Amino acid sequence: MWPRTDFVELLGITHPVIQAPMAGFASPALAAAVCNTGALGSIGCAGIPLATVREQITALRQATNRPYNLNFFVHSRPRLDPDGSARMRTTLASYFNEFGLGPVPEPKEPFPPFDEERLDLILELRPRVVSFHFGLPDATAVRRVKEAGCIILSSATTVAEARSLEANGADVIIAQGFEAGGHRGSFSGSPGAGNIGTMALVPQIADAVRLPVIAAGGIADGRGLAAAFALGASGVQLGTAFLGCPEATVSPLHRARLRSAADDGTELTRAFTGRPARALRNRYVTEMANSEPLEFPLQGSLVRPLWELPSEEARASFMPFWAGQGAPLIREIPASQLIDKLVVEAQSIFGRSA
Repeated sequence: MWPRTDFVELLGITHPVIQAPMAGFASPALAAAVCNTGALGSIGCAGIPLATVREQITALRQATNRPYNLNFFVHSRPRLDPDGSARMRTTLASYFNEFGLGPVPEPKEPFPPFDEERLDLILELRPRVVSFHFGLPDATAVRRVKEAGCIILSSATTVAEARSLEANGADVIIAQGFEAGGHRGSFSGSPGAGNIGTMALVPQIADAVRLPVIAAGGIADGRGLAAAFALGASGVQLGTAFLGCPEATVSPLHRARLRSAADDGTELTRAFTGRPARALRNRYVTEMANSEPLEFPLQGSLVRPLWELPSEEARASFMPFWAGQGAPLIREIPASQLIDKLVVEAQSIFGRSA
């Protein structure tokens, strides 16, 4: 059915499509709907309290018995720079004064890196798939996850990162192109390194590693799925495309912005969290373009009060509306219908090229 089947056979799924984890947006209902079509649904665990993660997995397991993916961020504990913190608080003070929010808060670590508690959760739940963003955890953790029977996925934004992931225990490489929404998975080099588009990145990674490669970034329909196979991928990961599904926990404000998204309406910025992430352009993104943010995830602890302003119009100027460059291609249909359309569209292209 598919030109390349190593990925679907490894995971025991039918369709070579991953719904990106998107912590806070990928609800159990969304993940279950994707799983039940034969694709791979995901739950993002980054920044989510473990008790909430357990509740989400319980709900997911009640709705499906198919393989699913749990995703974790693997970032280093941030270093607090007092001088940098003072400069950023001064920069943000004008916004806080504008809306009467009082002083800018002191930076704090809003959530911990991947740790023993999160590893223990994986070993307890034993999901079929575990994915990591910003690299891989240490060798001991990788070994224990594998011994629990989990397949490990991780994102690469360069060929060098893909080779590193292969050498350190990943089973599948997600080739994340520059077009992708949300956080870049980069973990080596400077924060802005690896700004390579999906079309150029996927074949180079496919040539460089022996593992299945998943294309991610700017893919929203069957044309992108078919193109990914032509480039040497064994499947695709879609995030932004699923934000239009009713099962996604997307705010009405975010949905409205997505409906009006233009082809050039997103921007890669570090101003929200301290790491490069693609979002719809708004006042904050534009005005903070030349700022030097604090290390991830400290920056977000300073900015968060602006995301919670009482006025919807004001919030729209400051919230991170995560989205990739494929946002104008979003279809507002249930997740199961989206998967069906992806498959039919791709198969039609394969049929014409046979």
